[in-house]
Amino acid sequence: MILTVGGRRRMSLRARVTWLAASCVAGAVAVVSLGAYLTVRENLYDQVDATLGQKAANVVNSPLIAEFEGQAIPAALLSLTDVQFALVDSNGTPINNITYHSPPIGHDELAVATGDKPNSIRTDRSTGTRVLAVPYRDLGALVLAQSLQPTKDQLADLSLVLLLIGGAGVVVSALAGTAVARTGLRPVQRLTRATERVAQTGDLRPIQVEGDDELVRLSHSFNQMLAAVAYAQDRQRQLVADAGHELRTPLTSLRTNLELLLSAERPNSPQLSDEDKVEIHDDLRAQLGELTQLIGDLVELAREDAPQLTRERIDMVDIVEQALARARRRAGDVTFETDLQPWYLLGEPAVLERAVLNLLDNAVKFSPPEGTVRVDLRHAGHGYAFLQVADAGPGITDADLPYVFDRFYRSDEARTLPGSGLGLAIVKSAAQRHGGAVYAGRSADGGALMAIRLPGTPDASLG
Repeated sequence: MILTVGGRRRMSLRARVTWLAASCVAGAVAVVSLGAYLTVRENLYDQVDATLGQKAANVVNSPLIAEFEGQAIPAALLSLTDVQFALVDSNGTPINNITYHSPPIGHDELAVATGDKPNSIRTDRSTGTRVLAVPYRDLGALVLAQSLQPTKDQLADLSLVLLLIGGAGVVVSALAGTAVARTGLRPVQRLTRATERVAQTGDLRPIQVEGDDELVRLSHSFNQMLAAVAYAQDRQRQLVADAGHELRTPLTSLRTNLELLLSAERPNSPQLSDEDKVEIHDDLRAQLGELTQLIGDLVELAREDAPQLTRERIDMVDIVEQALARARRRAGDVTFETDLQPWYLLGEPAVLERAVLNLLDNAVKFSPPEGTVRVDLRHAGHGYAFLQVADAGPGITDADLPYVFDRFYRSDEARTLPGSGLGLAIVKSAAQRHGGAVYAGRSADGGALMAIRLPGTPDASLG
């Protein structure tokens, strides 16, 4: 399959896998076939040479027989019916005219006849024969020649068989490569279709996964990514819906109060008393403050969810003391008792200080007049420490405990108190951002106990 990308024609991955399989098999078959052909060819030629050598030895060692046309000849010469032979002298002239389909006589054969070479064997390409020459009784040389046509026919048959088998192997490997590519790339095709579906429709449904190979694990990872994106979208929608719900009440109240003030200024309209005007102005300030806090908390929460940019060494004792200094300025008659042990970690100081301040403000909000808020930072072992903030307020009911760190969640007791319902959600986000967790329970005084678990070390040499 040929794809056109950026104006260029490119082969698809399936086609490349098919060609790779076929090429590998073709190369292997070619190497094996060439090796087999050369080995068989060498063996066949060795057999021809061995046969000629045996026949020549038989002739040289056989006794002479009686007159043959007035000439004495070796007895074994009569059995040479399938080869060409001749007895030649040093000039290449047949001895006593004993020849049979005279073999080719060349320089090598003359050298044997003159005694310059002990023997010779060669292939005569003009006649297609294998020529052997050996010395004969100090008279000259015995020359034997055997046709190579039967050997060549065998090699031709072998070449055809190897070619057919190799071609069949290449075809089978190409078909197998296509099948493997189609089967192996099916998860990739599903991923491609899923990606196109997500891009076109925003549908984040997971794709079907079967098997346990690397591509299937890739599909699992893709499904996990889709689930994470879907979860993020749901959180975003929920945040927008919750924010809209929370903004509706103060905006409605603002609109009502502003309409009252505007209508009172119209001619022939009932006038508001000074007390009513002061009350409306106070309501407007409170509603504007509530809107400002809500918007600020939303911005802060969005910043908490943003990726971490820089991390630095943090002394948690300094962070808690800075948050305490800010909390004391607005705590009224509420006092703080602290027990802080050294603890260091890598993170973002501003994020952690905001989280600690939110815990302190939450404890102050629910503390009784002249109440006490206890702040402890203690080692918990296994590389973790707990920051605990406990108040002596009404505490948290069992029904509210699982939800106190959810966005915009407010218990029935807290609905009449100022706040956006995002403070503890910011605490949870900050803790998770630093590899920690949050917990809620009851304090020893019966109030609320909020805790953050943070990784780190008591060693000041961190980082």
